[in-house]
Amino acid sequence: MTPDPGSPDEAEGVLNPGSGRDGDGRLWLLPRIVAAHNVSRVGLAEVLLRDGVPHAVRREGVVLSPDASWERGGGHRGVEDPRVVWVANLQLHVMTYVAFGPLGPRPAIAVSHDLRTWRRLGPVHFEHDPALDCDLNLYPNKDVVFFPDPVPGPDGDLCYAMLHRPMWDLGLVVGGGEVVLPAGLADPRPGIWISYTPITQVHQDLRRLAHVSGHRLVALPEHDWEAVKIGAGPPPLRVPEGWLLLHHGVSGEEATGWEPQTEARYSAGGMLLDIADPSRLLARTARPLLEPSTTAETTGTVPNVVFPTAVEEVDGRRFVFYGMADSAIGVAVLDRTPAGPGAP
Repeated sequence: MTPDPGSPDEAEGVLNPGSGRDGDGRLWLLPRIVAAHNVSRVGLAEVLLRDGVPHAVRREGVVLSPDASWERGGGHRGVEDPRVVWVANLQLHVMTYVAFGPLGPRPAIAVSHDLRTWRRLGPVHFEHDPALDCDLNLYPNKDVVFFPDPVPGPDGDLCYAMLHRPMWDLGLVVGGGEVVLPAGLADPRPGIWISYTPITQVHQDLRRLAHVSGHRLVALPEHDWEAVKIGAGPPPLRVPEGWLLLHHGVSGEEATGWEPQTEARYSAGGMLLDIADPSRLLARTARPLLEPSTTAETTGTVPNVVFPTAVEEVDGRRFVFYGMADSAIGVAVLDRTPAGPGAP
């Protein structure tokens, strides 16, 4: 998917889509579409197949705009980088997105029965955890995505769980360079965290889905290709060994503030999380599964970016939809290959 030259809503790019299937089984993308002055909306586009392979889209307009006051700030506004997962227990599509509001990027949640009409549940509220000695609501946060099924929480009860990526530099919000870390964390680089809300509370009041607790660190950057920061990609996939999480890793030089990351390089890898305790990391890829190499991935609004945000199955094959250089949307096949000799 590339920007429609006749659409002002797409003047600065289409990228980083969510995805889902409607009641008729048709496959849809919910792309982030960017208008002039970096104003982002969420669109809707049907995926067209050729011989079982996605090859084009048919647009159906905009389904979410930065209409709420907490999605708009001085000189910026937007609803960005949607991740969408069908939660069968709730019979709802759950969208997590970045609300680029007065204090910068904050995670927010909306739900839908049909992918077209979305009900906002509001910004995510992180319950206070004395053990962390910090208020997670103060920090900018991105890359939020829910698991499709309930998982065991910290006390063993079934919960809806979300992954997220706090940024500890409070200077991004208040100015200066003050980095305030949670208790017990020595590495200031942004990593992947998990938080929970009990299913009993959500079934009594759906709005509780936006109130999370039990915050745990899942993973920090480890390898050279993810040395700057990491973040969750599409909703985790259930595989025989656990939960497969595709994630992005960033290397190179990071720009300050909210400036475009023109000197950074975004690649994609994978992690395996424990079924019994999804905060427990079982394995991760030492090398990227996908990295920028084509012209569309190395040249664009933000060069050298592959940014996976959706995975869908078509005729038994899994396809990954990803942002290309913050300008277009690409698709790749996710194949499972046999392990080599001596591999775990």
